[in-house]
Amino acid sequence: MIHTLAITKDMKLEKDLPISELDGPNIKWYWVDFDCSDETESAILDTHFNFHHLAIEDCLHFLQRPKLDYYEDYNFFVLHVLNDQDLTPHELDVFVGDNFIVSFHKTHLKEIEEAWSKIISTEKNWRDGSIYVFYHILDKLVDHYFPAVYKLEDQINVIDDNVKGASLRKLLDRIFEIRSDLLKLRRIIIQMRDLVYRILNSNHLKDIERKHVYFSDIYDHLLRLADMMESSLSLTSELRDSYISVNSHKMNKIMMLLTVVTTIFIPLTFIVGVYGMNFKYMPELEFRYGYFVVLGVMLFIGVFMFTWFKRKGWFDID
Repeated sequence: MIHTLAITKDMKLEKDLPISELDGPNIKWYWVDFDCSDETESAILDTHFNFHHLAIEDCLHFLQRPKLDYYEDYNFFVLHVLNDQDLTPHELDVFVGDNFIVSFHKTHLKEIEEAWSKIISTEKNWRDGSIYVFYHILDKLVDHYFPAVYKLEDQINVIDDNVKGASLRKLLDRIFEIRSDLLKLRRIIIQMRDLVYRILNSNHLKDIERKHVYFSDIYDHLLRLADMMESSLSLTSELRDSYISVNSHKMNKIMMLLTVVTTIFIPLTFIVGVYGMNFKYMPELEFRYGYFVVLGVMLFIGVFMFTWFKRKGWFDID
């Protein structure tokens, strides 16, 4: 589906104009959004707008890294939009010229919807043209990174508090899941941060130089997000190491307990082994109360060793 928005020279808004009328003499600038377009609609990128075939290929094939390409009459941007469900990126391609902006995306994006509504409602900024639209698209895109980051931070805090007393195994599994999500998100944020840095320091984007403070604000947001990612990753590493240490400590205590129990049974097993031998001439075998004496000796040894190990604290596994 193709949506169009145009601003006339007398600062009036026109929506859903045919693409053929967007280059009319009364149009100051326009925005065309390709939303989940089919092959026929996508072909307009070539047949009507005459965009470079490499840029069109980037739009139609594969997921590209965030980047900026310079062309003669326009600039081509590849942006990453965050998928809230699995924290994977969706590609958003934007062509920005002096009097037009064309956005292309294969999935429906709420960030584009919000930017579209913002442009329609802020008449006072229509004079800024296509660069104003591009700023709002980028701003909405970055704003939607924050909820995902805050959500992961909350999950880390829950693990840190462990109010439900979950087992170490479940906590470690959850920590590794969160780290995986953090790494996905950090990759997106770092790549977008580098792209905005390049935009701010480019000598080819004269219009952006006039709005440098606005794009600097977006860059500051990305720096903040990157710092939050690093902090969260560091915290998960500390939690992971802490839980692994606790788990190792408990395993050592359990092994100590099993060793103590085995040690108690060693002399008892020796006595049973001695009197279990089938030799004919064993004087103790003829003793009337020998069985009870041996049991008493074994009981004494077992109780004595248990009491001694207990006082040493070798039975404490907490």
